[in-house]
Amino acid sequence: MNDWPEGWSDDNRGARYGRGSAGSQPEAARVMRQVRRGPAVPPGQRSYGDPGPAAPPYGAGIPQQPSYVDGQGYDDGAGYDSGYNTGQVYGGRRGGGFIPNDNDPDPDLQHYRPRPNWRRRLKWTAITLATVLVVTSVATYFWADSKLRREVDLSKVIDRPASGAGTNYLIVGSDSREGMSKADEKKLHTGSAQGKRTDSMMILHVGDNGDTLISLPRDSNVTIPSFRGSTSGKIRPAMGQNKLNAAYAYDGPTLLVRTIEYNTGLHIDHYVEIGFQGFASIVDAVGGVTIDIDKGFKDKYSGADFKAGKQTLNGAQALAFVRTRHAFAASDLQRTKNQQKFLSALAHQVATPSTVLNPFKFYPVMGAGLDSLIVDKDMSLWDLGSMFWAMKGVQGGDGTSMNMPVSGSVGGNLVWDKAKVKTLVNELNNDQKVTVSGN
Repeated sequence: MNDWPEGWSDDNRGARYGRGSAGSQPEAARVMRQVRRGPAVPPGQRSYGDPGPAAPPYGAGIPQQPSYVDGQGYDDGAGYDSGYNTGQVYGGRRGGGFIPNDNDPDPDLQHYRPRPNWRRRLKWTAITLATVLVVTSVATYFWADSKLRREVDLSKVIDRPASGAGTNYLIVGSDSREGMSKADEKKLHTGSAQGKRTDSMMILHVGDNGDTLISLPRDSNVTIPSFRGSTSGKIRPAMGQNKLNAAYAYDGPTLLVRTIEYNTGLHIDHYVEIGFQGFASIVDAVGGVTIDIDKGFKDKYSGADFKAGKQTLNGAQALAFVRTRHAFAASDLQRTKNQQKFLSALAHQVATPSTVLNPFKFYPVMGAGLDSLIVDKDMSLWDLGSMFWAMKGVQGGDGTSMNMPVSGSVGGNLVWDKAKVKTLVNELNNDQKVTVSGN
């Protein structure tokens, strides 16, 4: 027998659910809003069928909430953002949307954003750098080539000896004061003499069996032969025995070349000349040249005042160093040795990576050097570069430096040793290793 009052028995629950339920729907339908509710109770009818005023429908006056339909997610019609169903992550994109990952679709462009192609970027970076390097190199070449002063015409030299193996450069340091002010002349201790004379002369042979640098003393006793005048173009008679530097003083570079070729039998391929001002400017542009002076000396004529030991010389000091001869007993021979030593050190300094790879130093050095050099009409930048590299090699011990062999003197002029000179020239013409020693 059931002791429960009518309406509470387990067998007579009808549409009711749960104990004490007063509604016609399960209780959970009111609590779990995401579950779809059954049909609403018709207006005017109470849930138990009792007469009386009709109760308002359940939920009247309450805003409609989204419902969960058949396990498919929130109903889009409810206006509820469905972003969670698609797995999208909310963030701070412009306009309040999300920031896609590299493989997420871009909401603005409607397609996937590609990942950076680093291989492609590196390729184009390398191409760009190579293009800049080529353009810069070509521009630098034409800039430098246009600054060379090709003023010496070696085709005017007559009765020339045959060319031998290798390349022979005649390097001349003149006492030209071109472009110098009175203040410059005083600073550099050059005096104010008019015209040009040769303070130093060297032959640099560049070949496959080592490079050789030979100094020609300015007081060498030589024969000045017949020649074609550099201005008139007329053949002039021989001038007989004289100092070597007299040839340059009389008719300039072409007569000097003619005299050296006549007295040696060695063909001169290229001519390079630099004056006082240009020499000092190159040294200053490179930041000074470090040199080790064996013994200190002074010379009031050149302004030299040096102590023994390693030191860095500026332009004015360098010029005094290579010009000094009154401080030495064997004046001209010792000066030529100092000139060789310094010019090799200068070439080494110019060719160092700290100069070549530094545009703030390289271009001033190039500008100072090219503005002050006078070369022959056939000289190219490659020839000039070969000359500097050879001088650097000689200074580094890869070649030979020497004075022209001397056998004695006459009237204060140095006389060359003819037998040794002949052997030396024969070895140079055949590009053989030099066996002759100089003074």
